[in-house]
Amino acid sequence: MEGKPLESEDEREMDRRTLLRASGVALAGGLAGCGGSSTEDTPSGTEVPNLVEMTNANQFDPAELTVSVGETVTWKTVGTVAHSVTAYEDELPDGAAYFASGGFDSESAARGNYPSEGSVGADETYEHTFETAGEYSYFCIPHEGGMQGTIVVES
Repeated sequence: MEGKPLESEDEREMDRRTLLRASGVALAGGLAGCGGSSTEDTPSGTEVPNLVEMTNANQFDPAELTVSVGETVTWKTVGTVAHSVTAYEDELPDGAAYFASGGFDSESAARGNYPSEGSVGADETYEHTFETAGEYSYFCIPHEGGMQGTIVVES
C-alpha cells in the first residue's frame, strides 16, 4: 500500500472546516486563516469551542481565554444588548493581524463606523482565528469602560 503524501497546511485547514461544517458549527470564514469575521446565528444546542459570551451585564465571559496558535475564538451576544469585539491596535503582538467585528483593519475604522457596522446583535457571533502567539487585549466599543477582555495565544 502506498503511503499518502503529507497534506499541506491549506489542505489540513480545508479538512478541518469540512469536518466542522458537517458537525453543524457555523464558522463562516473564520477558519480561512485571515482572521475572518461573521455575524451569523449559531445553531442552538451546538457546543462551540473557545466561546466568549457577551452578556447584558456588559461583560465578556470568560474575560480571559487561552487558545493555541491556529485556533478560532467565537464571540456570541447572549442577551438583547448589542456589543462589538474590537482589538486594541497598539497592543497587538508583533506581526499579528488586526481584528474587529465588522471586519475592520484598524481600531480607528472600527470606532468610526460603530454602530452602523461592527455591531454583534442578539444571538449573533463574530469569529477570529489567531495565527500569532501573544496576548491580545480587546473591548466592546459602546461599553469600553467596563467591558474588556484578553485572548492569550500559545504556540
